[in-house]
This record gives sequence, structure tokens and C-alpha cells, in this order.
Amino acid sequence: MVVIELEKAVDLRKSGNHKESNELLINLVQEFPNNASINYQCAWSFDLLGEESKAVPFYEKAIKLGLSSKELEGALLGLGSTYRTLGEYEKSKSIFLKGIESFPDNRAIQTFYSMTLYNLNEHSKAMELLLNCLIDTTTDDEISKYKKVIDFYSNKLDEIWK
Repeated sequence: MVVIELEKAVDLRKSGNHKESNELLINLVQEFPNNASINYQCAWSFDLLGEESKAVPFYEKAIKLGLSSKELEGALLGLGSTYRTLGEYEKSKSIFLKGIESFPDNRAIQTFYSMTLYNLNEHSKAMELLLNCLIDTTTDDEISKYKKVIDFYSNKLDEIWK
């Protein structure tokens, strides 16, 4: 029963019915308050509705209850990003660092983390991270030609060469 309802809520989200999905997930959370996956999906549904502050407690509870690795990866990205949009930059940074430690190959987490670094006025570190994400993931031939030089300069952006 719970699996079927959760799948229905996810399908509704995927088809663009965000409000209906959210309503179903709120009901599921009320019925199964200690189900980590339901809390995670509910948080995600609030984010999609632009109601970030309502998403936070569901992300936090889902993470605390324990999620599968894949869901934890998404929840850490979601919570870190949500904290950033709410102006809670230090909380965002802490969550993203946990995400990067747990999922070091997740470039999306690193990219969102760079936005938080920007908000914290850590511009050099943010640019270095973004440039490294870019050169490690690009398929653009023109950027790839300059991979070594971009890598070299990525942590030297404030240096002046004479």
C-alpha cells in the first residue's frame, strides 16, 4: 500500500502534477512519519512548489532516519541547496561538505556547493571548484583543448603574471 502510494506521488511529480504530488506526500508523511523515503519525497515536493522553508524539516528528518545511498545523495543536494536559497549559507556549506565527503564524484553537489561558496564571498574557491567540474566533465572540444591551462590557473585566479 505505502509503496504504491509513494510511487503514485513520484509519478505525479514526474508528470508535472506537483501540487497533487505534494498533497499525497503530506498525507503519507502523516500516516508514516518515520519513513525516511516519504519524508525525502515530501521535502522534494515542497522544493518544486517553491516552498523551500517547508521542505527543510522533511529533508532533515529523512536524513536523520536514514536513507538509501542514492536517496541520501539527493537529499544532501536538496537540503544544501534549500539552505542556500534561504540564506543559511553556513548550514548549506556544512551539508554540501558532508555530501562531497560521502559522494566525492557527484559534480552536481560540487556545483551547488560552489554557489554557496560564492554567497560566502569565497569567490576564488568557488571558481576553482567550478572550473575543475567543467574540465572534468566537458565534452566541448574547444574547452578540452585548454584543459591543462584551465586546470593550472583554476587556483591562481588572483595572481598577476609579470
